[in-house]
Amino acid sequence: MSKTLQQPAGVVQKVSYFGAIVSALGCASCFPLLGTLGAAIGLGFLGQYEGILINKLLPVFAGIALLSTIAAWLSHRKIIRLLAGLTGPSMILATLYLFWTDNWSTYMFYLGLVLMLVVALWDIVFPASRHCNAPHLIR
Repeated sequence: MSKTLQQPAGVVQKVSYFGAIVSALGCASCFPLLGTLGAAIGLGFLGQYEGILINKLLPVFAGIALLSTIAAWLSHRKIIRLLAGLTGPSMILATLYLFWTDNWSTYMFYLGLVLMLVVALWDIVFPASRHCNAPHLIR
């Protein structure tokens, strides 16, 4: 893959992580801790869009994060980054669609969001590079 194909996957990945976190910040009744934090940083107006943010946008952003992580892995082949990038969005989707009624699901959701934030910051501070720079792999 060329460098131009590597960069969009990383940008999409970071944007999807950020979108998932902002979507969760808008849901004060579902996640009081995140709702309080969102209101404290000026995102209280998102409360009126709570249903759309949690039921529509959050799963979309988590799905985009999963797909962009896989696309990034195809470029750099770092298994630790793949596992770290897949864990957070998978936990979010599992919470939303499988474990929503369980008491512990809120903790799983928070952990998934924190993992997404950590992976996004990790990608910004230490960007992934190609695992092998063999000439036959570069177009």
